Amino acid sequence: MMTMLQVPTPPTPQAPPFDPNLIFMNHGGPPGSVLLIIIAALTAAVVILWPIMRAFGRRLEGRGGGDPALRSDVEQLHTRVGEIDALQARVAELEERVDFTERLLAQNREPDRLQR
Repeated sequence: MMTMLQVPTPPTPQAPPFDPNLIFMNHGGPPGSVLLIIIAALTAAVVILWPIMRAFGRRLEGRGGGDPALRSDVEQLHTRVGEIDALQARVAELEERVDFTERLLAQNREPDRLQR
């Protein structure tokens, strides 16, 4: 007796989870929106960084337009430093004079002490 065997049927495949890479592969490349985002980011970087780089270049060349009030303050400080240097020399001279006077006074008193 011959019995017929039933051949088992393979299980039906389940749908794979969503893969975002398939979007690029199916359309042949990145969508136009990604390209627009890249262009917009580069444009924004240029717009923001351009004035900064120009100012940095001017600073390196020494052509930076300094503030006139700041320049006048610096000149005034240089003048005061010069005056302070002159005053320091004068104070040093006065200290030497005081030391000399103290030595003279000390010499005049010592003979009086010896005679007593």
